Amino acid sequence: MEGKGLTTAQIMPNLVMNPKIHTMKTIPAALLGLILITALSCKQTKKDADNATTEVEDMMDEVVDKVAPKTIKFKMEPKSDSNVQGDVSFTQDNGEVAMKATFSGLSEGEHAIHLHEKADCSTADGTSAGGHWNPTFQPHGKWGASEGYHKGDIGNFVADAEGNATVDFSTEEWCIGCGDENKDILGKSVIVHQGVDDYTSQPSGDAGARISCTGIIE
Repeated sequence: MEGKGLTTAQIMPNLVMNPKIHTMKTIPAALLGLILITALSCKQTKKDADNATTEVEDMMDEVVDKVAPKTIKFKMEPKSDSNVQGDVSFTQDNGEVAMKATFSGLSEGEHAIHLHEKADCSTADGTSAGGHWNPTFQPHGKWGASEGYHKGDIGNFVADAEGNATVDFSTEEWCIGCGDENKDILGKSVIVHQGVDDYTSQPSGDAGARISCTGIIE
């Protein structure tokens, strides 16, 4: 029949024989899908990267908080009608606490220094600070003695002819604010005595009057 279009039967073989007819029509849709998938993947990757960066930064902040040295400082005040003043600091770093103290107004020679059980220097003679800090209930003695010693038994130091002195002491048996009753120095006090600690007399080494005091309060 002339003048009429191709029948379905005539068209179908052409479609089968010419797959480019299908391919050319489906390429734009496939390409668009690929672009969308790539874009979404990149967006998710960026989101994951941002989240990972945030997590790393948080972890680094936490590590810095844990390892950064911690220092607290105090002024010593005269007691028992003395003129002994000074500064004392405690620095915690890598599991160790270092104490550094400087004093003036002392008599020349040896003096004892201890940590006492209360951060209370309110009385004129310093007795409000209580006895030696001794959470493990050991006998008084020289620091590190096998027979036992208090956690506050720092020892003796020497003042020069001008009445000045420096004390440096460090230990892993103290901490600052860790909450361990056997280690935490917060809530205790620093006491300087007029006399010398003999490391033998109980309960405090017969060190004499308390001539300077400060509370260890954060």
